[in-house]
Amino acid sequence: MNLAIDSAAASINAMQVTFNEQRKHFNASLAPSYELRVVKLTQLKQQIIKYQTQLITALSHDYGHRSHHDSLIADILPCINHINYSLKQLKSWMRPSRRHAGLLLSPAKVTVQYQPLGVIGIIVPWNFPVMLSMGPLVTALAAGNNAMLKMSEFTPETNKVIHQLLADIFAPTEVAIVEGEAEVAAAFSSLPFNHLLFTGSTQVGRHVMCAAAENLTPVTLELGGKSPTIIADDMPIELAVERMIYGKCLNAGQICIAPDYVLCPRDKLESFIQAYCKHFQKMYPDFEHNQDYGNIINARQLQRLQETLADAKAKGATIIPAAPSGSGSKLATQLITDVTPEMTVMQAEIFGPLLPIIPYDDLDDAIHYINAHDRPLALYIMSLSKQVQQAILTKTHSGGVSINETLLHVAADDAPFGGIGPSGMGHYHGKEGFLTFSHAKTVLNSGRFSTSKFVHPPYGNKLQALLLKFFLR
Repeated sequence: MNLAIDSAAASINAMQVTFNEQRKHFNASLAPSYELRVVKLTQLKQQIIKYQTQLITALSHDYGHRSHHDSLIADILPCINHINYSLKQLKSWMRPSRRHAGLLLSPAKVTVQYQPLGVIGIIVPWNFPVMLSMGPLVTALAAGNNAMLKMSEFTPETNKVIHQLLADIFAPTEVAIVEGEAEVAAAFSSLPFNHLLFTGSTQVGRHVMCAAAENLTPVTLELGGKSPTIIADDMPIELAVERMIYGKCLNAGQICIAPDYVLCPRDKLESFIQAYCKHFQKMYPDFEHNQDYGNIINARQLQRLQETLADAKAKGATIIPAAPSGSGSKLATQLITDVTPEMTVMQAEIFGPLLPIIPYDDLDDAIHYINAHDRPLALYIMSLSKQVQQAILTKTHSGGVSINETLLHVAADDAPFGGIGPSGMGHYHGKEGFLTFSHAKTVLNSGRFSTSKFVHPPYGNKLQALLLKFFLR
């Protein structure tokens, strides 16, 4: 116990030293040039490509088994795409924007300049440790910042590879990796960063925000919640299943924007179950030995999911496995019907391969159900009717939406990603990410001639009266 305390204390002390050095380094240089940012982003891209096999192997080791292609498609590829996109857009993002001064301030000129904030803190979850560390880091670097990344204690092998990958091109005063358990994470949240980005659960997000508030540190929270899938009556069930199933199976459903539950027309409930099981077994034949489907990351998470299933069953739910799961940490989608609000599975984000199915009789009932709960991070609409699509879009709130797809809106590099209410706050990705990690500084430039002298005291002269009369109308 004392060894653990000493280790945590040493990690926290080293972390504080690193933070101070990063802040000192930033204050000495303030804003790296466009050319330097391009060099750093290009080097990072080359490193990710160089280390991709080691990253994929490490991810599988941390999970016990993780699909090679899951890691390639969901962790490596998005990072490369994001860097390519950022390199293409960076010059335009950095360019000061011209604003209208308005008649009152004429002939002065107004521009907005985008300056790096300083030291960015990034708290990385265990489910996609490459994408959710490198993605925010890319944007932070594009905006000209230094960064510290708190990696998850549940992905130690992946952390080692990422540490080496970054150490080859960045000094610790530019980009640093922090590891440790809850005590270290809490201390990390308490550092006076210039901005703090957290990806994780809503419960932990509240603690992070409280810690950041002590330093008035602005936060971006990427949380989660219960993201629904609405299957409209016009949508063929086979097509609906084909479009949504991958979002529930990728990384065994351990995704913050995975479909959390399905709202299905009551008369199509059985058809949905049959179609899902059929499609699942087609995607993952011989499930127990199939290498394309990954494990639940650890025993703690597996136990949580098993307890959630047991709770649902004890309270009257029916469980239909999409395929026999066998032993170990591999768990096929568990379709759950006859759910009630009292069940744990309907009270918090599932974050795994459990899929409650709620029947509805009228589309407005499904919309009402969604609106009666916390606003989700993602909403999935399965409908070929433009009218139905627009009705759901207009009557619901969510962080983002995919229509006749799941997950894919997060891959749109040129669009913001973020939650709403308990599913998060703030945005990153795209230009909005660059703005999140930048300070938009307004600059008013007045030349030799200025109209401001006309409003100087002594007040009450005729010209001032005319000016006030003109503008106060």
